[in-house]
Formats: sequence, C-alpha cells, structure tokens
Amino acid sequence: MTALQMPTNQDLDPQRLRDAFGVFPSGVVAVAAEVDGRPTGLAASSFTSVSLDPPLVSFSIANTSKTWPDLRRADHLGVTVLAQHHGEVCRQLAGPVEHRFDDVETTVSDDGAVTLDDGLARFDCTVYREVEAGDHTIVLLLLHAVDAGAAAEEAAGPLLFHRSAFGSVAS
Repeated sequence: MTALQMPTNQDLDPQRLRDAFGVFPSGVVAVAAEVDGRPTGLAASSFTSVSLDPPLVSFSIANTSKTWPDLRRADHLGVTVLAQHHGEVCRQLAGPVEHRFDDVETTVSDDGAVTLDDGLARFDCTVYREVEAGDHTIVLLLLHAVDAGAAAEEAAGPLLFHRSAFGSVAS
C-alpha cells in the first residue's frame, strides 16, 4: 500500500480549493420570492436534500450576497430545480437584479414564493435555520409543498454546474 502524499493546509489557497471543488458536479436551483412587490431571486449550485422528517432541503449562500438579505425577509421562498435548457436563465439570475426575471415565466404562490413554470421540481419553503459556515451561510429550508409534475417528465435532464461551466447528464 502506497502512502498518499497530499499538500498540507498551508497549500489550500482559494483557487486550488475552487478547482478541487469544481470536479464534483452539482445541480442548480433558482431560489426566489416576491419581496417588496417584485420578484427577487438567485441561482445556487449547492442545493441538497437533507431530511424527510421534517422535510428539509438546504443551499449555501456567500456571506457577500447582496440578494440574500432581501430574499430572507420573504414569508415563503420558492426553489426550482433547473433543467438543462435553463443555462441562460441561470446566467440571468446571477446578473443585474432588475433583469433577473425578464422573459422568465414564473408562478407566485399566495405566500409569495416564486417558482419557474418549467422547472424539473418546484418547492414552497420557509427558512428553518441558518448556520454560519466560514465565508458562506448554510440555509436550511422547511418544505410546505412540492411539485415534480409534467415538466420533470418531459425535460431531458437537470442543469449541472461542473468546473465553472454548465452541462447536462449524459444518457
């Protein structure tokens, strides 16, 4: 058995970490709500299921986010699992705030959760807990409703984020 030689913690510069983290593909979601009468949202590539009882999901958000302080004030949040054709929508959600929902078909729940109409799955959530974690905050969301209907069956697959680029699942 050969001993694995790995760099020490002194070698863990941010670019080296970003490159290493980037080899693991992740799905992408839109997190959105109506805030002060307008849709507010962002894209997150750190979404994961957490628990069935209670039903929880999570995503991580950079502590430098200018959108999260507004979004977290919403009564309910919508989370939409993006499909492989959503690459441009994802770029929009990372762009200028006033244009993030231009030409994007959405539905707003009675509680203000905003979801994309053609997402693979859509969730209505509330913030359950926020956990500080270095330069990010892990946001745990309690699920109140889920829709993984016709759009999921018709779509080719989820939008993936891998090595700082968008991709899809090979069939």
